[in-house]
Amino acid sequence: MEAISGEGTTESRPAWTIERVAEANLPTEFGLFRIIGYRSLTSDEEFVVLLKGVPSPHVPTLVRIHSQCLTGDVFHSIKCDCGPQLQRAMEKIAAAGLGVIVYQHQEGRGIGILNKIRAYALQDQGADTIEANVRLGFDVDARDYTQCVEILQELGLKKIRLMSNNPLKLAALQNAGLEVVERVPIELTPRAPSVNYLRTKKEKMGHLLSVV
Repeated sequence: MEAISGEGTTESRPAWTIERVAEANLPTEFGLFRIIGYRSLTSDEEFVVLLKGVPSPHVPTLVRIHSQCLTGDVFHSIKCDCGPQLQRAMEKIAAAGLGVIVYQHQEGRGIGILNKIRAYALQDQGADTIEANVRLGFDVDARDYTQCVEILQELGLKKIRLMSNNPLKLAALQNAGLEVVERVPIELTPRAPSVNYLRTKKEKMGHLLSVV
């Protein structure tokens, strides 16, 4: 397969390690999106993309890579800021009329939902989010964004306005050759249960936060 370069010519690229499987319209409370399903060709991971508008390699496009957070996204936990961040990203994309959310199934920074609940139990005993992961024998952050980047490239994007506070996501996109023309902060006023969590991400993981 070939990719289209910004000058309208073709250039070779490595074969994707993801494939597009299905897509449909998705009406939401934030407006109409296109929902696209991808699967990994190298693991059992699946990805969901919410797309607004027609992506172009020439237009800087709002993008969020959002790691699954069942507790925050679905159950509306206020222990973290994940659910509100996802909603804010959808709002921003709907307002702009163009944007992409890549939803990756790497719960708990890659440890899975059951281990995330175990980590929560350790946090109940006084550990912070990093200490809990380490005590369980996991890396602080085990996520990999390689296939998320491939999805953005498969969609034809080259210029990114990245909605993230995480410097690792920023570096992943830049190192893959995407042009991050702007980092769009995605911060919300924290509720009391999430303050220590956000402070830990800022002080120990280098997240670009001003709210704590």
